[in-house]
Amino acid sequence: MPGTPTHTPPVPDAQSCLHAEGPRLSPLVWGAWRSREGEETGTPAKLARFLDGCLQLGISSFDHADIYGDYGAEALFGQALKEWGGKRSALQLVTKCDIALLSPQRPGHVVKHYNTCGDHIIASVEQSLRNLGTDYIDLLLLHRPDPLMNPDNTADALDRLLRSGMIRHIGVSNHNPSQVRLLQSRLGRPLVTNQIEFSVTSLAPLFDGTLDQALELRMRPMAWSPLGGGGLFTGATDQARRTLAALEAVGAEMGVGDPGTVALAWLMRHPSRPVPVLGTTRLDRVRAYMQAAQLKMQRQHWFQILEASQGHEVP
Repeated sequence: MPGTPTHTPPVPDAQSCLHAEGPRLSPLVWGAWRSREGEETGTPAKLARFLDGCLQLGISSFDHADIYGDYGAEALFGQALKEWGGKRSALQLVTKCDIALLSPQRPGHVVKHYNTCGDHIIASVEQSLRNLGTDYIDLLLLHRPDPLMNPDNTADALDRLLRSGMIRHIGVSNHNPSQVRLLQSRLGRPLVTNQIEFSVTSLAPLFDGTLDQALELRMRPMAWSPLGGGGLFTGATDQARRTLAALEAVGAEMGVGDPGTVALAWLMRHPSRPVPVLGTTRLDRVRAYMQAAQLKMQRQHWFQILEASQGHEVP
């Protein structure tokens, strides 16, 4: 699997680059949010086998956050990396910081809050490096917009981390277009992605300017909860039932039996080319979903699914 490229084209590579300046990720990314709870991922040995299975399927990029697993998922992954024993350069590690949770692991927190102070960002990155057992992070994301962010202070810390080599690229998560513009105005390097909630049942980025901005900046978004957090398959809402029926109908025409794979292909059909972050802890589901990267969804199929999700035809 390719590591960080030594040079990049003027626009993102259609298959893997998030931005003209990198990084190069696999077509789908595996997210470690639930790793401590997964039957196939809950111990270092199991997670090492899962990691190796992902690599064999073509997934070399792994998404973390300092808070995942009650501040324990990064360390679990770091232990799994030791068990796995392969080359660090074969992987791309993404992590996030700035959310401060109420947790026994952080006794100083008395309320959930956000912290984009420069000192906190640097300390978070240093801790993530220790947890993951590595000397660099391929991509650091600010996890949530902080209403108390001092953009000069935050940007200075991010630029310092880039110059130090502790991180190689920076992005954001859950930021709206004005928040992206503000932070970018203070940075010496481009933000390379915005990791957003986007799926067949979470449509806001299509209409609130988020994906328009991604296209404007030639910055591929990453999509968390790309299958609606599993709610798509429970039939708990009218929207989920309508959308699932449409996915099954389109899948039948495309010759794809798995509606989740069709849902990912729908998401990836958008011209901003979102990169899905998979939350499953089952390798067989990862294997099925990898097919989405090869599917070419027709325009009318895409609108058929959109109409089902919205509950009405487009205006």
